[in-house]
Amino acid sequence: MNAQPEPLESSAEQAQAAIADEFAFFGDWTERYQYLIDLGRKLPPFPEAEKTEEHKVTGCQSQVWLVAGGDARRLDFRAISDSSIVSGLIALLLRVYSGRPAAEIVATEPRFVEAIGLAKHLSPTRSNGLASMLATIKRHAREALG
Repeated sequence: MNAQPEPLESSAEQAQAAIADEFAFFGDWTERYQYLIDLGRKLPPFPEAEKTEEHKVTGCQSQVWLVAGGDARRLDFRAISDSSIVSGLIALLLRVYSGRPAAEIVATEPRFVEAIGLAKHLSPTRSNGLASMLATIKRHAREALG
């Protein structure tokens, strides 16, 4: 696995607070969705060879692939979706959870989802997909902890 960049913020909670601040800047949900799409477009390239059943996240309406690497001291995640909005959600999840210790990942609830109003503005299928992606990330962290 390639060396991962350091997380922007030093803790998952700081990342969530920064995300809430960024989304507060936008006046309406049209702008927030556009920002989400833009975040998704900035995800690093995801190798076609890793778009396998083994890496596929079940429970998502769109296709999502997620790869974990590292150990309990630091887990790094890479992911992509065939949906631009879901790729934006992935970018937010990676910002909060990737590059963190497994114990912090397990302990961190995704408060940013409520804080930025996503819970009210996602379709039920996207909400289920977000929950599936989060469950997959936390499963990798629990496995790393043994």
